[in-house]
Amino acid sequence: MTALAVLENEQLLDSSRGSRLRDLLLEDKELIRDLLAPSSPEEVRDVTRASLSSSAFEELDKRSLIGALVKLYPEISSMVAGENKTTVVEAPIVSWESLEKRKQELEEIVSKKIPANSKEIGVARSYGDLKENHEFKAAKEMQAVLMRRKAELESMIVSAQGTDFSGVKGDEVAIGTVVEYEHVEGGVKSTVTILGAWDSDPDRGILSYQTAVAQALVQKKLGEHAELPSEKGPKTKVVIRSIRAYRS
Repeated sequence: MTALAVLENEQLLDSSRGSRLRDLLLEDKELIRDLLAPSSPEEVRDVTRASLSSSAFEELDKRSLIGALVKLYPEISSMVAGENKTTVVEAPIVSWESLEKRKQELEEIVSKKIPANSKEIGVARSYGDLKENHEFKAAKEMQAVLMRRKAELESMIVSAQGTDFSGVKGDEVAIGTVVEYEHVEGGVKSTVTILGAWDSDPDRGILSYQTAVAQALVQKKLGEHAELPSEKGPKTKVVIRSIRAYRS
């Protein structure tokens, strides 16, 4: 709670002195665990509420922090969702394959890219005169990019709900179904596969269930009509011709 108060005060003063503390809270998950180790369940909830309402973090960083808290204390997940639905979004449904890709990307950033960047910063700093040191500025800018992506991936991985799309019946359009529909005007038929949030591949006809087209099709049954959004002009009216469960 004291750390949050310090960061908020530094922000009000438009000072950068709190940036190191902010980085520690976002990057060092063991630090968070150690700080909260002696806390009671109610104190953990108080810290979570304070973090949700804190102005010391940008939205993406806040999600990463809350994600770390939820991972340490799963029992607060319902409280988080209920108290701030705009900050903590509904857990995205993703394929195990896409989840593994995100984990691999995070591992590469943590084990390779960040250490390499740290060395670049050290070498550039040795050149002296940081105000005119373009190599140092470039390395620091890359550090910010890497740390932001690291926080983003951590938040995504913690909140994601993995699935293999098994158990889908195919009696209606849902996540994990292959759908054939026919345009009411013209009779042109199209087939799309609706999968997880990170599985979009339009060239292969694979759509994330979060896309507008997929949302227009979801819960439709065989023979029912749907109106698909169009980039130009009015919505396209289609009729569902077949639905089957996806098999990877």
